[in-house]
Formats: sequence, structure tokens, C-alpha cells
Amino acid sequence: MPVGSNLVVLRGLIRRDPEFRVLASGDELMSPDLTVRSDEAPAESVPVVWPNPAAAAVKLVEGDDVVVVGRIRRRFFRAGGSTATRTEVHAEKILSARSGVRIRSVLEPRVEDLNL
Repeated sequence: MPVGSNLVVLRGLIRRDPEFRVLASGDELMSPDLTVRSDEAPAESVPVVWPNPAAAAVKLVEGDDVVVVGRIRRRFFRAGGSTATRTEVHAEKILSARSGVRIRSVLEPRVEDLNL
């Protein structure tokens, strides 16, 4: 049994049109930033990366209301001769917030894995 879990579920608006790029490995990477708002707190910007996104990802645009399912990841990289770090959400799925049935079908097995 795993000692811990790393599960993130976000709902927010895509802040700007997502960026697509191809990595040196040949993998494609989509990078949308989400704005997440709650009634009580100020809006927060959350960086998201989605490696090898689904084909439908090209339809996502600024202002779309989405649900991101994934995990938190901190990565280190070289920039300007020094080591830099970035914490981001590593998406497994990004779904339209209007897709309630699909969202539930993605979340149910992950919640069961938490053994709560």
C-alpha cells in the first residue's frame, strides 16, 4: 500500500490561450495557466503542464472553464547559469467543466485509491 498520494483536482478558467511545444525528447507539451477563484479568497494563478495532451486539447482556449486532474510536481532546471525551480500541476486529464459524467468517471477510481 502506498504511503502517500499526490492527487490534484482544480477547476478554473484558462487564463490565456495554451502554449504548445515539442520537447527535445519528441514529446509534446501543453502549458495552460488557470485562474482559480473561490468566494472567500482572491484569485490564484496556477501553472499547469500536460505532457502528450489528448488531440482535443487544441480546442482549449482562453476563458474555457475546465477541470484538471493530475499531481503536483516540482522540477529543477538550469537557467542563466544557476539552478531554478518551478512548482506546477502535472495534468493527466483536462476536461470541460460541463462534462460532469466524464469528470466523475475520471475521479472515482482515484478517490478509491486514496483508501479513505
